[in-house]
Amino acid sequence: MKQRLIIKTGEPHAEVRAEHGNFEQWIVRELGSDGAAWRVVDVTGGEALPAVAEVAGAIITGSPAMVSDRADWSEEAAAWLRAAHAAKVPLLGICFGHQLLAHALGGEVGYHPGGPEVGTVQVQRQPAAAGDALFDAMPVSFAAHVLHWQSVLRLPPGAAVLAANAFEPHHAFRLGNSWGVQFHPEFDPAASVSLLDVLTPALEKEQQPVAALRAGITATPDAATLLPRFAALLAD
Repeated sequence: MKQRLIIKTGEPHAEVRAEHGNFEQWIVRELGSDGAAWRVVDVTGGEALPAVAEVAGAIITGSPAMVSDRADWSEEAAAWLRAAHAAKVPLLGICFGHQLLAHALGGEVGYHPGGPEVGTVQVQRQPAAAGDALFDAMPVSFAAHVLHWQSVLRLPPGAAVLAANAFEPHHAFRLGNSWGVQFHPEFDPAASVSLLDVLTPALEKEQQPVAALRAGITATPDAATLLPRFAALLAD
């Protein structure tokens, strides 16, 4: 039986991890009953990814790392994603994973010229989402948790934009069997608040309205549906 992977590309800050666990645990939580079927591979710790032919699908986590730093483990993971995409293995990248996937497939990643996007924001489904396996069922506008300094500045050739907002034009894209989402379908409000609290000094340096952002954090049930919907694709 082929493996379902969660490719771990980083961890939340220690204080957040102690209270809420790791990114991969949040993903497993949102996958629900399907979560136990997924294997976590920590590429930052040097764990080798299995052969592409052995994989049914993969979710790539978020990370405090930056794709533009081109760390060895990051570039090796990108090469694997390129091969998996070519083999039509379904892939779902989240935040850093979204950016890494875009980079692997020929897009450009870098710091957003407007600075970080943090908290709970509204994201709008785009016309290309009609009929999409993950986004067709999404509302026209939905709330999502965000936390990123870098963005996909240029999409991979041939990719379609599935979701966007005024700040982030590439909140979600699809290219073949690969999807990337800049927002975090695995975050819940408690984790989002904790991350914002830890990052307050950095955000204040960016002149972000931290108190207002914290007050605006809310539940994002529509965004959370993406993870079980992706898992369902692998059962077909």
